[in-house]
Amino acid sequence: MLAAVARTRRRLEDVEIGFENEETVFVGPNNSGKTSATIAFQLFLIRQHFNIHDFSVSRIADIDAFGVGNDVDVGSLPSIEMDLWFSIDPDIEYGRVGELLPNALSNVEEVGIRLEYCVKDGEKLKSEYLSAFPRLENGGQQKRLSHFLSLQGNMSRHFAIRYFALENTEGGTIALPRDPEEGRRVLQSLIRVDFVDAQRNFDDHEIGRSNRLSTAFAAFYKKNLEQAEVRKEANQVIDENNETLNKHYKVNFQDLMEVIKSLGVPSVNDRQMRIVSTLSPEVALQGNTDLLYVDPSHRHELPEAYNGLGFKNLIYMAIQISHFHLQWMRTEEKRPLCQIIFIEEPEVHLHAQVQQTFISNIWSIVQKASKDANEEHMVPQLGITTHSSHILDAVEFEKVRYFRRCSLEGEDPGKVTTLNASKVLSLRDFKPQKASAARETEDEKETLDFLRRYLKLTHCDLFFADAAVLVEGTVENLLLPKMIEKSASSLKRNYLTILEVGGAYAHRFASLLEFLDISYLVITDLDSVDPNDERKVCRADKERAVTSNASLKFFLNKSKISDLAVLEPEKQILADDKCFVAFQKPTSVAGHDPEQRMCGRTFEETFTYHNMQLFRDENIVGITIPGGKDFEQEYEAVFKRVKSSSFKKTEFALDVASSEADWETPLYIAEGLRWLEKKMSTKTEGEAV
Repeated sequence: MLAAVARTRRRLEDVEIGFENEETVFVGPNNSGKTSATIAFQLFLIRQHFNIHDFSVSRIADIDAFGVGNDVDVGSLPSIEMDLWFSIDPDIEYGRVGELLPNALSNVEEVGIRLEYCVKDGEKLKSEYLSAFPRLENGGQQKRLSHFLSLQGNMSRHFAIRYFALENTEGGTIALPRDPEEGRRVLQSLIRVDFVDAQRNFDDHEIGRSNRLSTAFAAFYKKNLEQAEVRKEANQVIDENNETLNKHYKVNFQDLMEVIKSLGVPSVNDRQMRIVSTLSPEVALQGNTDLLYVDPSHRHELPEAYNGLGFKNLIYMAIQISHFHLQWMRTEEKRPLCQIIFIEEPEVHLHAQVQQTFISNIWSIVQKASKDANEEHMVPQLGITTHSSHILDAVEFEKVRYFRRCSLEGEDPGKVTTLNASKVLSLRDFKPQKASAARETEDEKETLDFLRRYLKLTHCDLFFADAAVLVEGTVENLLLPKMIEKSASSLKRNYLTILEVGGAYAHRFASLLEFLDISYLVITDLDSVDPNDERKVCRADKERAVTSNASLKFFLNKSKISDLAVLEPEKQILADDKCFVAFQKPTSVAGHDPEQRMCGRTFEETFTYHNMQLFRDENIVGITIPGGKDFEQEYEAVFKRVKSSSFKKTEFALDVASSEADWETPLYIAEGLRWLEKKMSTKTEGEAV
């Protein structure tokens, strides 16, 4: 099934979401619209009750303007639309969708229906609004129309859902009005939507014996297991227990009954009182059932509270999904052709390994239920919203839908401080093509395979981040948090993902990051080599030296060190101000003439030049600086030490990280971090990230 979801609803001004045959996974930063998309289905297909806050913030002004204007222009009032497109089998399903076909002779493989939540009578709305809040003498309004519609009952009285059949033509999509009752009937015959909400509220300190799991088991029993043969067996067991309890109650309540009789209640003409057990199978489960965890080898039982919340969450989700699926399969009359089960944030309380196997385990439950019911073709579609990189590991690249925050339509992006809208990007549409005609690119399949493997192996949280920082290796990764604290402290309020990709692979992420429209900083090495000496490693100041770094050549289209050394920072900003490439440049060194500059080819070498005095004073271990402060001698000593096989980069990073010395962030990294800090500062200070 394909759906273009919720025009002008909350963050979703105009988006399209394609659903996969199996699972479709919604990812993105906080407040990016994932929940808005799922609730759109709930509003249109289940609750059918909207409120003023379901409209996009960009359209509230249009609602208020309608209340102020003298003319009743209903077209100026916004509506909320959802278009649903269904793939159908023309041989067997035309009877269900006859009302949606453009004409009786249509031969199509997909049909569409539009649901539009809009005003019923604009004149009546305006009249009632002005009656409740008359205009002031100066022409102003006491309260805005949006406030009037927020009052209880006003929205449902003046707005309703209209239904349209959709037809795709060469000139675009045509919407053909349908009777509301008929529209609802057709829609109910096409789709069933169920929800496993994120607010599952499990607590280790549950009050009493009635808890969510016992309630879930009771509901599942009542609605899915009450076939005649099962109920007969259950009633037999319960009847036997009722007889036993009746005898027990008679003996133990005898004295109390005598006391009650002495009060004159009941009178001699009344019937006698007797306490009996009236258990039924569903009542026995509801509030009278505990889930125990049993160790069979030691015959030891533990109550439910002694197991983790994650286990409860997993059981609850399994019960709910099984229940929804069985209810769909057992619908006897006009069973909907398809079912979508939305599962919101299933990772809550779940261990990482359980998260990784969650989707496959759910499919095992669903497929077994379909097989047991001899309905193998009855398989629901799953819509999963998540912030878990572990769940994402188990999902095919193409099944991901990325929700990206953006500015409202018509806003100047350069002046926007709050991102109030979102776009939805399908990873099925992503192609790792070159970002501009000047750039070279590797084989598309090779790059795509690399990205898939990398994201899976590293449990990458790229799809949940505000920005990305691509670093050379472990050393930069270890020290980056401290460098951010020193050079761009406000970045600590943003959710950054750090990708350790090396100079040979950073460029492979370029097209993906630009497709997702994520700002990213590339921190890479100059990697100078001598082209006249078999491209051996050489000092960065060697004449005619070139870089061996594939990322620098890809991003900046330059290979000569002399050209890179004088490159202006503005030239390092790429991809329409979404990317900054940071690399080493010549820098003055403490204790030497400012005109004498050292240029590192790696992070470790450059870090030493920027903190030369600390190394001279031996406040940081790992590199020994020769005495005498001779420029050439120090330059050569640091270069040779860092490139030697005995130099341990990770040990160097750990020594620096644990040092109490007040070291400085290398200038090229500080520049990049400050650029990213400025990019992130466009977000509202209080915005969740």
